[in-house]
Amino acid sequence: MKYALLINSEPGTYDELSDEQRSAVTAEYMAIGAEPACVGGARLHDGHTATTVRVRDGQTLTTDGPFADTKEVFGGYFLFDVGSLDEAIAVAARIPAARMGGSVEVRPVMEQ
Repeated sequence: MKYALLINSEPGTYDELSDEQRSAVTAEYMAIGAEPACVGGARLHDGHTATTVRVRDGQTLTTDGPFADTKEVFGGYFLFDVGSLDEAIAVAARIPAARMGGSVEVRPVMEQ
């Protein structure tokens, strides 16, 4: 089954890291993305580049930036094809954001 691992980070977390620490964290992400069970994924640009779209009464409304009032921001995702939720959780627990003040939401993907 495929699972989306939605990565949420606390803004500024990586700013405090040294270049060496940042390189080590990046290497962890790259290693997870290179695993055979990983079938997709991407890092997103910062939230301030986002546009939120809503349709109300037939009119398209846009707002600059993400429309969320949270301390964490959605920063990227991995898509894993694994045998169980437990396996997906085990991968999610290895994602650096999960231990660096953020979280990883694990969701099954509805395949058609």
